[in-house]
Amino acid sequence: MPAYPPTVPHDHGLLDVGDGQLVYWESCSNPDGKPALHVHGGPGSGSAPGAGRSLDPARYRIINVDQRGCGRSRPHASDPTTSLEANTTWHLVADMERVRTHLGIERWLLHGGSWGSTLILAYAQTHPDRVTQIVIPAVTTTRRRETAWLYGGVGRFFPEEWDRFAASAGVAPREPDSPRVDLVAVYDRLVNDPDETVRLVATEAWCRWEDTVLSLEPTPKKNPFRERPSDDRIALVRICAHFFAHYGWLAEGALIRDAGKLAGIPGVLVHGRHDLGSPVDTAHDLAAAWPGCVLHVVDDGGHTGSEQLGRHLVEALDRFADH
Repeated sequence: MPAYPPTVPHDHGLLDVGDGQLVYWESCSNPDGKPALHVHGGPGSGSAPGAGRSLDPARYRIINVDQRGCGRSRPHASDPTTSLEANTTWHLVADMERVRTHLGIERWLLHGGSWGSTLILAYAQTHPDRVTQIVIPAVTTTRRRETAWLYGGVGRFFPEEWDRFAASAGVAPREPDSPRVDLVAVYDRLVNDPDETVRLVATEAWCRWEDTVLSLEPTPKKNPFRERPSDDRIALVRICAHFFAHYGWLAEGALIRDAGKLAGIPGVLVHGRHDLGSPVDTAHDLAAAWPGCVLHVVDDGGHTGSEQLGRHLVEALDRFADH
């Protein structure tokens, strides 16, 4: 649970990062505080209102950025004519560095979970000298097996819903013991179909599946994907399918393999044992490969958090605020 009240930006803008992209950024809370970048998930979710509430606004200068194509960045991926060609993990890493330079920040703490953790790790392994500490809930690294689990393997817990997810993509329900189809690539085509009806049906089916995976959380939130505004939902699914169909443009297992590059950067990982979307073995593998990293596995939480998970985040971020 967040510990601090929402903050109001004291500065914000659209930064031209090239490729026809304008990336929205905002600076909140104490302008003289320790810089901390909150990295949102998705990919393509945009910064939620009150993002970064685990950070003490009296001691941190909280930076929020809407990644390319989503939130308040422009052009928006809900527009089918918006190309995603220049929207990859490495474009986003470069954008983070441009924002840092634009704001005159020498080094910053990185905080964020789910897809945000993949992006944090990619940035930190590319620019370790710019990172003071890292605090991540809901760890992901976008390995192929992680993507295959989220859009296939976890279907063993929801066989009826997975068959519905497949049927919406025009894929027949699987036969017993047959391999699951790679639905991500199929949906990547469907959400870019020239027919608007095809795109909208695929978007709704994707969001229904994501909500299903979250439905067994100890503290579930009702339909967090389907309750998003229409344009945000369309952009999120388009960008998610685009990124995951390309496995995040990451060599398989690279973020764990190269975790040694983070040596000297204090890290705290907090992961819910009941996280069906990104099982805890990914957090365990990363912690084992990252020298000096601390992993807290909480038994009352899933992908969307819990009180215990929130306490661990706040404790770590409070501890790092003065270092």
